Amino acid sequence: MVVPLAHRLSELAHELNSVNLPFPLPDTELAATAARQVAAQLHDYVLPRLANLEAPLLVVVGGSTGAGKSTLVNSLLSRVVSRSSVLRPTTKSPVLVYNPADEHWFDDTRVLAGLTRTRAPSDTPTALQMVPEPSLPTGLALLDSPDIDSVVSANRTLATTLLQTADLWLFVTSAARYSDAVPWGFLTDAAQRAVAMAVVLNRVPPEALNVVPAELRRMMDERALRTVPQFVISESELNTAGLLPEDSIADLRGWLAALAADETERRQVALQTLEGTITQALLKAQNVAQAINDQVSTATALGATATSTYQEAARTVAMQLSDGSLLRGEVLARWYEYVGTSEFTKMIDAKVSWLKEKLFGLFQAQPTAGTEVQLAAGTGLEALLTEAGDAAAERAAAIWDASSAGHLLLAAHTELARSSSRYKTDVARTIREWQSDVLAMVSSQGKDKRKTARIAAAGVNGIGAALMLFIFANTGGLTGAEVGVAGGTTVLAQKLLESVFGDSAVKHLAAQARDELAARVQGLLASELARFTGALDGLGIDTRAPRRIKKLSEEIATRELLPAPRVAELPQAEELLSITAPIWLEPLESVDDDTDIVDAELVTDEPDVSDSTNGNLNAADCTVNDNTNLHDADQQKQPNMSQQLRDGELA
Repeated sequence: MVVPLAHRLSELAHELNSVNLPFPLPDTELAATAARQVAAQLHDYVLPRLANLEAPLLVVVGGSTGAGKSTLVNSLLSRVVSRSSVLRPTTKSPVLVYNPADEHWFDDTRVLAGLTRTRAPSDTPTALQMVPEPSLPTGLALLDSPDIDSVVSANRTLATTLLQTADLWLFVTSAARYSDAVPWGFLTDAAQRAVAMAVVLNRVPPEALNVVPAELRRMMDERALRTVPQFVISESELNTAGLLPEDSIADLRGWLAALAADETERRQVALQTLEGTITQALLKAQNVAQAINDQVSTATALGATATSTYQEAARTVAMQLSDGSLLRGEVLARWYEYVGTSEFTKMIDAKVSWLKEKLFGLFQAQPTAGTEVQLAAGTGLEALLTEAGDAAAERAAAIWDASSAGHLLLAAHTELARSSSRYKTDVARTIREWQSDVLAMVSSQGKDKRKTARIAAAGVNGIGAALMLFIFANTGGLTGAEVGVAGGTTVLAQKLLESVFGDSAVKHLAAQARDELAARVQGLLASELARFTGALDGLGIDTRAPRRIKKLSEEIATRELLPAPRVAELPQAEELLSITAPIWLEPLESVDDDTDIVDAELVTDEPDVSDSTNGNLNAADCTVNDNTNLHDADQQKQPNMSQQLRDGELA
């Protein structure tokens, strides 16, 4: 079946939007940021551009604080459309300038979907100032964005988003700021995405014209930006309208005009950025998939530790059920009462044959006392299982608490550090049910008159109690005098059972009763373990997401967009360096000081100076599955998707 490429990209965006990384692992925050940014970029830029390759070229003017972006935009248009100021930050909401004939490309949410269109100045960070400008050639739109290193975090985030939706970056820096780290982080990211761009070095003092531009060029060459055009604007006085001299921007205006005039050129620039963006998105998607795998591995490890803890508790209980540990205290006291203390003492050393002959005369004296033995055995079992469940919960919680992921989970589920509130009640109910089953097994064996008579002589409860004590009677856990007492108890219980049912039947009954008890103990502890595994399941980690992301990435990467676009190799290609074109229009008359200004301001009461990060996940912070640093991505063979854009579908 033929599947459109846009559909696959939309599926990938959906997968990335749904990423859930609950554990605070070393790469979690970076991967979560990457997932959000790539999903937004696919929705806001890639899919709209893929559907409208003939749309105007969106040139985003971005850069450092105080670089003169707004002044440059105003000067290119020969009128003030974006306020400039010595106060920082100045531009806080974006201004989009376009030819009126191109308005239909920007008046809906196909492009910059997260921004609300407005014609008037606004203080809302999500407002997009729409400015029609007849002097701007059709096929080209300029967007003045906030500072990438603004002291206001919302401005930095918006600037990052806008740069990720650009067909062409016009990156503006100044002689005073050209070596700052933040701008170079963005430029490096652009190089890795093969984004079409030009760098404007603004406000260069005359005495530095022979030094700073050359140094900037050297730095660009070292960072895979060798073929990116560089425009230098010397420091000069602004005219009365606050605009740069015409001769200082003539080269840049001509270069942009050449792009606007050539439909094929515009298309190739858009394709270059589109292909580079998709390629980088796939690399980051792989990194996100690995981060999900790490989450799955962490959850699996936590689940395994809890499981092993409860499995060990079950093994301990099984050992204590058969090592004679229960043949102490109240259980033996009730058993003595059942068999008669004086006679019982004598029979410990008697011959087995004599015991067999005397058994029923002994039991006939007090057949109802077997119920007390059964109750005492049940009480001992309750104490054993309750202690085992409590110990397992404490142990599992302690192990989880030793890791950051487990600690976070325990903080949300503090009840896991102890047995559930219903556990003790469940234990008592389980033991009663097991004892009822044992009595039912005893009753079901008395099918002939002889067995029925013998069972009646000792009492069903007494025979059942004897069966219970018999399966508890391996004396490996006892020492000294206890061994003799338990041993005597075992012999007496065994001979009582054999005299009623026969040797083979006793073995079968004992095995069946033991297996029934073991299964019920397993069920009890499994229900307690389920609280831990349920907490893990509640995190909602999608174990299949990495496989789906990987498959989608591979399907997208194996297709071409268009055959070898002429400038789609930027920043490696040389064509943009040699573009020449006339000024798009004669400059308009200078505006008066009282000319209306399209205000791009968003004033915040208290700039956020504490958050100095740019809010962007640079590719330098991500690694793919084989730990290849994404800074090396430009060294890797990037999939050519050119043919796919032409066909518009994925086979």
